[in-house]
Amino acid sequence: MAKNKLNKNWLHDHINDPYVKLAQKEGYRARAAYKLKEIDESEKLIKPGQVILDLGSTPGSWAQYARNKLAGQVGGGIHGTIIALDMLPMEPIADVQFIQGDFREESVLKQLEAVLDGRKADLVLSDMAPNLSGIAFSDAARVEQLIDLAVEFAQAHLKPSGALLVKCFNGTGYSQIVEKFKSEFKTVSQKKPKASRDKSSEIFLLGKILKNPV
Repeated sequence: MAKNKLNKNWLHDHINDPYVKLAQKEGYRARAAYKLKEIDESEKLIKPGQVILDLGSTPGSWAQYARNKLAGQVGGGIHGTIIALDMLPMEPIADVQFIQGDFREESVLKQLEAVLDGRKADLVLSDMAPNLSGIAFSDAARVEQLIDLAVEFAQAHLKPSGALLVKCFNGTGYSQIVEKFKSEFKTVSQKKPKASRDKSSEIFLLGKILKNPV
C-alpha cells in the first residue's frame, strides 16, 4: 500500500511539475533539459563552434538543448559538433551523432575517435546515474565509480581549457568526489539548479581547466 501511495504521489508531482509541462510544450524529451539550461546560462558553457560530448545521453534532452544552442547556421545545421553516447538506444536528434555502447570498450572508443578526427572536446557533459538500491554505502560507491569514469574520459578527450559537468548526489562519499574534482580541475563549482527537485539530493559538479592535461 505504501508503495502504491508513493507511486501515486510521484505521478501527481510529475504531472503537475512546471518543468515537465514546459518540456512538453517546448519539445524536450525530459525536464532535465532545464537543469542544463540554467547551469549553461549562468556559466556560459555552450558556445558556437564547440565540440561537445554527452555521456549517458538517453533520452536526449541535454543533447537537444546543446543542439539548439549551436543551431542558427544559414541553411540549417549547427555550428559545432555534438556526439552523444549511451549504452541504451536513443531516438535520433538532428545534427547529433549518436554512438550506442559502453565508452570503456575499444570498439566504442574507435567510433568516437573516428568522429572526433583528432579533435578534443570543449565540453563533456555527464547526466549518468546508476540504478540506486537504497543502500547508502553501495549507492555512493556506484555514483563515485561513474564520476571516476567521467573524469577519466574527460582527461583523455577534453581540451586543457575545457570543462566537465557531471550529475552527483550530495550524500555519502560526496566530499571525496569534490576533492577528486579539485585535484583534476583548476576551478570547481557546485550547482543545484531550480529544475532539480528540492527533495532530491541531486547536485551537479562543474570542473574547468584541467590541471594535468594528457
